[in-house]
Amino acid sequence: MSNTNILPKTGMGRFLKRLNDSKYLLIMILPMLTFFILFNYLPMYGIIIAFKQYSPFKGFFDSPWVGFKHFQTFFAYQHAWRLIRNTFLLSFYSLIWGFPAPIIFALILNEVKNERGKKLVQTVTYMPHFISTVVVVSMITMFLSPSTGIVNKLVEALGYKKINFMINPGWFRPIYIASGIWQGVGWGSIIYLAALSNIDPTLYASAMIDGANKLQRIIHISIPCIAPTIITLLILRTGNLMSVGFEKAFLLQGTATYETSDVIQTFVYRQGMRAGNMSYATAIGLFNSVINLCFLVSANYISRRVNETSLW
Repeated sequence: MSNTNILPKTGMGRFLKRLNDSKYLLIMILPMLTFFILFNYLPMYGIIIAFKQYSPFKGFFDSPWVGFKHFQTFFAYQHAWRLIRNTFLLSFYSLIWGFPAPIIFALILNEVKNERGKKLVQTVTYMPHFISTVVVVSMITMFLSPSTGIVNKLVEALGYKKINFMINPGWFRPIYIASGIWQGVGWGSIIYLAALSNIDPTLYASAMIDGANKLQRIIHISIPCIAPTIITLLILRTGNLMSVGFEKAFLLQGTATYETSDVIQTFVYRQGMRAGNMSYATAIGLFNSVINLCFLVSANYISRRVNETSLW
């Protein structure tokens, strides 16, 4: 018997055969793997400076160890709780209001029978995703301007006094969350529309024969069929519960709105880039990442125990 017939029967032989069968797929994912290795995994070595008093002149190895000093300094900081609270609330409210929005939009769009109108709506709602964050913030500032903003003109027309939204701490979270929903609802609906397109049409036909209306078909067919997709994305979103988009928060905030707008990401930027305290900033960032990891593992565990849908 030749070696070619014996090889697949061994563990290494089966592995090599599968590798050969999948070589083109592996070549396709090679750029993505290279990207993650270079920009996500190799830089993780730098977290050691969170436990050192890092000096660029001494480097990673020769900088002195200080242990958990920077973590203690952060928790002793008078506004540490405010940073944690603002980061969590901003992400939590974005999850509560922003996560269902693409699902609802996809369910509504799935019921549209006019293909030309459906494609037009999809294109229009996708477009904000590709707008730069700087441009989005500029648009927000222009629309909410107390002197020339269209929103304040409408407020004034209704008989109320103008509101200076950009320096009012109470308006920061609604502005941040609403703009995020507007920018991401169309793009976020793509994966749900793809999941909805895979539902067997005979399920809807059978439901219609039984007298189910559109709402009943959505509740009893569409949502259960895309539930695994929803749960998977919810777990991933939960893993970023302590992560707030730095760019928009930084561009929207001002010293007058620090009470609600100052988050961990903006504080890390000020400490690391402005104050030059790299070790302190890294320690705070590491703490934030560990909390996100805990949320991700907890959400995955709960999901696996409740409905057997999980990432691992």
